[in-house]
Amino acid sequence: MKHVRVLLMGLLLLSAAAAAQVRLNKPRKFPKTIPAGNYSGITPIGEGRYAVVDDKAVGDGFSIFRLDIDSLTGKLRSAANEGFFPSGQPNRDMEGICYFPSAGTLFISGEADNEVYEYRLDGQRTGRRLAMPDCFKTARSNRGLEALTYNAQTHLFWTTSEQPLPGDTLLRLQSFGDDLLPRHQYFYRPDAPVKEQQFHGVSALCALDDGRLLVLEREIYIPKKKVGAKTYISIYAVQPSEPDAVLEKTLITAFTTRLTLTGRKYANYEGLCHPFPGILLLIADSQNRYKGVLRDWFRTIVVTAVME
Repeated sequence: MKHVRVLLMGLLLLSAAAAAQVRLNKPRKFPKTIPAGNYSGITPIGEGRYAVVDDKAVGDGFSIFRLDIDSLTGKLRSAANEGFFPSGQPNRDMEGICYFPSAGTLFISGEADNEVYEYRLDGQRTGRRLAMPDCFKTARSNRGLEALTYNAQTHLFWTTSEQPLPGDTLLRLQSFGDDLLPRHQYFYRPDAPVKEQQFHGVSALCALDDGRLLVLEREIYIPKKKVGAKTYISIYAVQPSEPDAVLEKTLITAFTTRLTLTGRKYANYEGLCHPFPGILLLIADSQNRYKGVLRDWFRTIVVTAVME
């Protein structure tokens, strides 16, 4: 049985004086209008359109999806693909994506090169990139820059590696200003894995208007026979304060997806964004709909404020 843990916390989106209640909407899939993929990041770009990265796409670039989401209930009514926009460069394991509204451009993190480049909406690179500190270039293979986010109110980009860098026991949350230069670095302690030696780490960040960050921790457990595979998803909120501090984290919600003989709602959620006040949107990596079993799931989460 799917296990859902929901905790009360200080108000997520409006005020620290209120409590938050969390509702997970049922996951949705759109196999006729959304192509099979390895979707790893998503960001809203306005008017119901979202830029999405696929870490195994034919080349460097992004897709545009049009999603119809009810801004009050969070229910996802429809989804359509508007095409892939290539840069003409090789695939570099694109993992995170964010929209930079003042320039009308996108930034995409790559786990193969641990760089974050800027792209026009036609897919071409602008020639600019975040000035990434040297420490991130030491990231282990397939454990590098997975997460990326930007907030227009705080004027900050944020990124981190999927797992701690060599020699570290904590993750480094790194901020950048509108000038693309590094600002401050903070430390984040990820959860210990539920299953020893299973794949786990931070797969997404989402920056909020009040300066807080949401951190998506994701752990994958896959037995040899595949049936019984699980993903453990936890979303935390942190408030960056003093640079170089270890941030306290507050659990927003946690849930598990599972593959059974009769149930096909297993989902490796890798992307997270905040399309409307009180609404979170997740997108899953189906490994190109692996063997016809996995699905390209979307899921919305509603966070509502109740004054105490």
